[in-house]
Amino acid sequence: MTTIGASRAGRREWSGLAVLTLPTLLASLELTIPNLALPSISRDFPLTSAQSLWIVDSYGFLLAGSLITMGTLGDRIGRRRLLMIGSALFGVASVLAAYSTDAEMLIATRALLGIAGATLMPASLSLAASLFRDPRQRTVAISIVIAGVAGGTAIGPLIGGWILQHFWWGAVFLIAAPVTVLILVLGPLLLPEHRGDGRGRMDVASAVLSLAAVLAVIYGLKHAAGSGLDAVSIGFVVAGLLAGAWFVRRQRRDDPLIDLRLFRSASFSVSLGTLLFGVFVLFGVNFFLAQYLQLVFGLSPLHAGLWTAPSACGVIVGSTLAPLIVRRVRHGFVVGAGLLLSAAGLAVLTLVAPGSGLPLLVIGSVAVSLGLGPMLTVTTDLVVGSAPPERAGEASALSETAPELGGALGIAILGSVGAAVYRGQVVGTVPAGLPEGTARAAEETLGGAVSAAERAPGPVGDQLLSTARAAFTDGLQLISVISIVVLVATAVLVTVTLRHIRPPDEPGAVGR
Repeated sequence: MTTIGASRAGRREWSGLAVLTLPTLLASLELTIPNLALPSISRDFPLTSAQSLWIVDSYGFLLAGSLITMGTLGDRIGRRRLLMIGSALFGVASVLAAYSTDAEMLIATRALLGIAGATLMPASLSLAASLFRDPRQRTVAISIVIAGVAGGTAIGPLIGGWILQHFWWGAVFLIAAPVTVLILVLGPLLLPEHRGDGRGRMDVASAVLSLAAVLAVIYGLKHAAGSGLDAVSIGFVVAGLLAGAWFVRRQRRDDPLIDLRLFRSASFSVSLGTLLFGVFVLFGVNFFLAQYLQLVFGLSPLHAGLWTAPSACGVIVGSTLAPLIVRRVRHGFVVGAGLLLSAAGLAVLTLVAPGSGLPLLVIGSVAVSLGLGPMLTVTTDLVVGSAPPERAGEASALSETAPELGGALGIAILGSVGAAVYRGQVVGTVPAGLPEGTARAAEETLGGAVSAAERAPGPVGDQLLSTARAAFTDGLQLISVISIVVLVATAVLVTVTLRHIRPPDEPGAVGR
């Protein structure tokens, strides 16, 4: 627990924070850039649909599954040391990915990048918390780290699009190499070492169980989003939950991977839950908006990326304004008000129609992200700040695992709801005479309907496209309504639970 009046950071600490934004930027860039590179990769060596999926997902899967282990490892061996090891591994894996000779090698190197990436965020957050002991400064520092993540998401499509227009696809991976060199040079100069209390050996079995639990659940949810709720998706989710239950049971032993006593703090537990539900909505809605821009408005991937940039900037603005607001307003009220602003943005999205134009969609999506920005900063700060210093790595890892799981849940659950609405309205409207596979694809996804409409006669194709786009829009509107309910309920919970946390300068301010 941090106390009011802790020593304030100086120039060296702020310079160290600038270094800590680099790994977070890298980790988020790697989530967005490869999507644009797939067409270019497929021209060099043929890709099956499964290989294309694994090239994109192997990074995120291994990243999410390794966060808890890496956060705890940093507490034991030193967070700066872990950051240096992870950065070096990230740089090497990036070069290997750039010069991959086949799909299997690229998938393997992307998985290695995910493991390396799992060291970057927990180490960066826990080092930021260690550098900045003053509560106000720590909130600012964490907001800058969060802004780095959002910044990587915002500029990823733009940087990737520009690189692919001028260089070969491997160059999108090579951009990580000079950044990792910079981290390796500046890190030892500006970042002091911090570690936990030197507890016993790592519980390898718990590390394996945490990886298995997260990977199985996320894979099952992603499979459900793409193929519907079937035996495979249910089997993986159940297996993941069983592994998770076994993991929790093992944490009651001595030297646990995660100290379950952290969850006794209401600030800690509710903040983690808010992170999960907030990113649940963010990822679920963005999953539809990215398709809407390309398949309803007909934009290219690069232009769609440009139109999503204002939304990403909303997260940056919201997260960087949060430290200024929480100096005057209680944390629970700040997060609750932000969630209600996001709900208002979702209400705007319920008005979007195929002919309504881009401004309405952009206004709604910006409001959603602007409201979620303070939530990301304040709840992450509460999670990291409410843990004792020797557990900062564990807390940082959990603060990253919760949104990763929330994002997978959002895409799977909200994606399945939207897909059900779409299929319910399009089945039976596909014109006769199309090949069976083409007709089935049109009934399953809007992308399939666009392809089918191109093969159908003019008026018939136009009618199919109009029906499919209207159905997809109805799906977007329904998931927006569901998301409003989720955010309003979360806003009430977080406001009531965290209302006791006062601004640091307010008389009678209490700990977290």
